[in-house]
Amino acid sequence: LIGGLGGEKIRWIATVEKLGVDLKHIMGDVLIAAGSVAYLGAFTADFRKDMVDEWNQLLHVNEIPHTDGCSIHTTLADPVSVRAWQIAGLPSDQLSTENALILRKARRWPLMIDPETQANSWIRTMERPNNIEVIKLSSATYLRSLENGIRFGKPILMESVLDELDPALEPLLLRSTFKQSGQEMIQLGDSIVPWNKEFR
Repeated sequence: LIGGLGGEKIRWIATVEKLGVDLKHIMGDVLIAAGSVAYLGAFTADFRKDMVDEWNQLLHVNEIPHTDGCSIHTTLADPVSVRAWQIAGLPSDQLSTENALILRKARRWPLMIDPETQANSWIRTMERPNNIEVIKLSSATYLRSLENGIRFGKPILMESVLDELDPALEPLLLRSTFKQSGQEMIQLGDSIVPWNKEFR
């Protein structure tokens, strides 16, 4: 066993060296990734690239340690997760991967403009093991489905969202939770529902 692991020594030394370099550059790399998640989700690939290039230049000018050419993809992407997403139907281009990273890391609920229904089918496939429920605002029972999703921590996919939303959804969109008798709650329409942190 020791002899077999001896061959791994070279790889382990290289990994330790890479981790040391990554640790030195973590501040700038995370700054770029956080900015991408917070601000760039709604923009085109060209605009995102221009912004990330500009941010990289500002990091260099202000002497903030960072990896040259760092981006959300180089900082946050886990190859195993990305491969699982692609198997589930996510297109393999860099923009789609960035969108998936933003969707997974953002604190806000994502609104996806999806004329080819690629994101819709990807989310359905990824969340099928978690019993995803698909609802439409035109359904008479959508608030009850949302309430059950929040209560039991199930994922909900709301399809065909138009320009205007039901005002009852505002506390949910803002994640306006509050404590009641020591339990986290949220107001949904006329109901007060226990908030499950697994809900998305």
